[in-house]
Amino acid sequence: MSTAPEDVRFCTQCGGPLTTRDIRGTPRRWCAACDFIHYADPKVAVGVAVFRDDRLLLVRRTMNPGRGLWSLPGGYLDRGEDPVVAAAREAAEEAGVQVDVRHVLDVFANPPEDGGAIFVLYAAQWVTGEPTAGDDADAAAFFARDHLPPLAFRSTQHVVDRWPGDGRHRQWQDGTS
Repeated sequence: MSTAPEDVRFCTQCGGPLTTRDIRGTPRRWCAACDFIHYADPKVAVGVAVFRDDRLLLVRRTMNPGRGLWSLPGGYLDRGEDPVVAAAREAAEEAGVQVDVRHVLDVFANPPEDGGAIFVLYAAQWVTGEPTAGDDADAAAFFARDHLPPLAFRSTQHVVDRWPGDGRHRQWQDGTS
């Protein structure tokens, strides 16, 4: 994702044409009419690592990036939305389950080919509901470590790589290991 996206052609302040200009050593879109600088800010997304019976909840994506691959339930924050509330909302929307969102497991700066978002990964505990495909997913299920489908995203692989065995995921979710 460029710091000077050429598809941003007009100023949001005055409507004038934007050009690319070096601003303090970085190419940025700039308006000569009003001196406005367009900053290509990353979106913020949240997701949850949810376990039940030592199986991880995953959803199969219907959208790019990662279409047809499996990922943790997650999505973008709405403006002004609490990230914890958004993480629980995404689990309900994409997988049909209610979760209790716990603590932050990690934060990722996704590369442009994975959407370029800042991704906040939370541990969450399954509360109720059976996995049912919903918004942006065409399948949802809990998977055992030795029966994982093809995965999308570094963040999903990160959870799999750190997955504590022998039921110790409960301690991981509670932040005690």
